Amino acid sequence: MGLERAGSGRGTVSGEFVDWTTPGFSVRFRVGDDRPAALVSFVPADGAVADGALSDGLADPQPLVELTTVGHGRFPGGFRHVDSTIGARLRPVSHHEHEDGTDLWFRILQEDAATGLQAESVFRVEAGVPAFQTWTEVRAERGEHVVDFVSSFATGAFLTDSGVTVDELSLLHADNDWAAESRWRTDPLRSIGLARIDREAQHHPPRSRAVVQNRGSWSTGEALPIGVLDASSAAYSLVWQVEHNGPWLYELGETRRHAYLLLSGPTDQEHQWTTVVAPDRPFVSVPVSVGIASSVGGAFEVLTAQRRARRSLRPADASTPLVFNDYMNTLMGDPTTEKLLPLIDAAGDAGADLFCIDAGWYAEGHWWDTVGAWEPAASRFPTGLEAVIGHIRSRGMQAGLWLEPEVIGIHSPLASSLPASAFVHHRGVRVAEHGRHLLDLRSPEARAHLDAVVDRLVGSLGVSFFKMDSNTMTGPWAGSLEHSRALLDWLDDVQARYPALLIENCASGAMRADAAMLSRLHLQSTSDQQDPVLYASIAAAAPAAMLPEQAGNWAYPAPSMSDDLFTLSLVNGVLGRMYLSGYLNEMSGAQRAVVGSAIAAHRQVLEIIDTALPAWPLGLPGWEDTWVALGLRAASGDLYLSVWALPGAPSALSLPLPGFLGQSVTVSPLFPTELGAWEVSWDAAAGVLHVDHGGTTPTARVLRVRREPGTPPEGADAGR
Repeated sequence: MGLERAGSGRGTVSGEFVDWTTPGFSVRFRVGDDRPAALVSFVPADGAVADGALSDGLADPQPLVELTTVGHGRFPGGFRHVDSTIGARLRPVSHHEHEDGTDLWFRILQEDAATGLQAESVFRVEAGVPAFQTWTEVRAERGEHVVDFVSSFATGAFLTDSGVTVDELSLLHADNDWAAESRWRTDPLRSIGLARIDREAQHHPPRSRAVVQNRGSWSTGEALPIGVLDASSAAYSLVWQVEHNGPWLYELGETRRHAYLLLSGPTDQEHQWTTVVAPDRPFVSVPVSVGIASSVGGAFEVLTAQRRARRSLRPADASTPLVFNDYMNTLMGDPTTEKLLPLIDAAGDAGADLFCIDAGWYAEGHWWDTVGAWEPAASRFPTGLEAVIGHIRSRGMQAGLWLEPEVIGIHSPLASSLPASAFVHHRGVRVAEHGRHLLDLRSPEARAHLDAVVDRLVGSLGVSFFKMDSNTMTGPWAGSLEHSRALLDWLDDVQARYPALLIENCASGAMRADAAMLSRLHLQSTSDQQDPVLYASIAAAAPAAMLPEQAGNWAYPAPSMSDDLFTLSLVNGVLGRMYLSGYLNEMSGAQRAVVGSAIAAHRQVLEIIDTALPAWPLGLPGWEDTWVALGLRAASGDLYLSVWALPGAPSALSLPLPGFLGQSVTVSPLFPTELGAWEVSWDAAAGVLHVDHGGTTPTARVLRVRREPGTPPEGADAGR
């Protein structure tokens, strides 16, 4: 079949290669009609794509699509998801580019003549962002095919563009667990699965792989769906994220002539997932985003820009209210009118914009396995929940409620009154986990139940904020992908019906902090961690996993804390979205003044946060690090910098700020407004900020670094 091309003319064709150039990057595809299509070069806008005629690595490049069905697997066999027989047989049919007014698009259609399956790779770009979103659309011209794996993206271009070997590549990735989120580490590929073997002696390429994945309904319950492949010796970093609110996988490995990166949603091998593709039943893989930069710090700037480009931002989201929540280290799921009213008054006095009543408001006594109706508990609110919400409004705040909509307790009357079709089943049996059943949001009855709950709480009670939680992890089941997509559809519908409603994403903290959810919700709770010292590294790492303006970092000072710990607990929330809690009503006047100072500092950050870029002068924090630092670089060039000295931290620290190298700067305390025991000094010649915490830990400060008037900017790398 002859190769066809259509488009606006930005792409160029030379022999078997086609280039697609956007304001943010350039890519080169191999689209010859004798081999599968492949992405063979991916460089920033000012880079030059690899010369396919000269590069041995492009002689047999990693196919863009890997696809297996029952009956058409892999050759050679193994656990890796490359070397698929269908992927090897795919041949380009057409490619074209177009734009829709906001985004640029590129599509490559391929076909396997043996099965009649077609795979179209779709690339979507917002102009100027050095990243693309991509996915694979699978269709059948004839017959039914049980698909058990399809990649969203695959390439080996990083070896061609970086000019390094696998031995020189490292993967930056993060483990994620309840109360221990965002534990980043850097591992050489050779140390995490890619074994070196003698290819000539074996007469075959290696079959080892490095895999990062997540199973079950907590999309980030094991690891973050984010990675950076770094070739620091070549100033080359490839960054990606899988954008799915269910199981996912990414894989790195080596084949005969090249290495590869492969990204996908659920698989049969790892997640017991299959789907049937037929002429009237196409399948679309989960979207992923892939970006390019010259450094790890630059990679996260690219990812930040891509997240902003792909976020469904509504007018209501621009308000960025300061939320007080009664849970963390405070009521802990036991709200009553008597307990809430003093907290509401104290939160109003402190300047909170929104008061959220957390878990327990619906429960008479023990509530874990009886949830589902979401009706106020009369014993908790003798004069009605309406009266409490009215008091919140009388103090000038909006009212919010905790809600866990996707579950029905096994002892809830709804477990028997809702039809069986409303619940998740696996192998014909209703799933029960942690005392709950999971609603299947593909079911009209399940959605009708949730719509009625939302209509009552928003329409009747006037709630304008939900803390949407998900505390039950359900393992792999046949309809998980479709259910996950139905959840996203339901959330889109709810927010279309109630455009002023803000929804926080929470799942036992950050167990579902994926880009699919974050692209459409307002705020992300970053952890359930109740120790402010342990929370420091979570708060510092949060902008690697989400937008700074969505990072809901708990700040829960307690009256019994030492002055330093009290301050540190508030520092945790300043560079993000402060999620305030704690018994404000029991604090001394001096302590309330410190809270007020932290809120004032945070409001300064809110003025720049939606355009700021994250920076980590010490690198992304490790879980056991004693010094931790996070910066937000404003569009003005100012750097807002939080620095934590945790137990065991040496007194002195040198923070490299290369973006200010050779510059005269002013370093001032943002919070607290006095440095106290801390000392800071600036070495312009070295581009280093020297910090001394004064000998007592744990302790923390938020600083503001500004170029002095008349000093020309160094560039866009401040604090990196």
